[in-house]
Amino acid sequence: MKHWLALMRSGDWLTVALGTLLVMSAFALAWTGGRPERAVIRVEGKVVAEFPLDAPRRFSARGPLGETVIEIAPGRARVLSDPGPRQYCVQQGWLIRPNAIAICAPNHVSLSLSGREPNHDSLNY
Repeated sequence: MKHWLALMRSGDWLTVALGTLLVMSAFALAWTGGRPERAVIRVEGKVVAEFPLDAPRRFSARGPLGETVIEIAPGRARVLSDPGPRQYCVQQGWLIRPNAIAICAPNHVSLSLSGREPNHDSLNY
């Protein structure tokens, strides 16, 4: 039995190359959701602050366990510190995509990024 690569001709390689290029470009276009524009901070589900992502700043949000510190830098934001026991929201690091969210559940604080164009997330599957 011949190896399948020996059966490939130049037109077959061209078709594979064009298909690969098409898939890569479609992937790049489909997964770019634009740039985030604002950081939205909620405590107990209510918006307590909203900041544009154009300048560095810090904001402290008070929840039931204490202060959660949010750090904002141009184009991104993160939870810098939180009094929660497991630190999941701190471990998420910098949020850089629209609709990205970090939830500090024990302290009832959340940070999300919003933009003009929505980005895909796991709920879209």
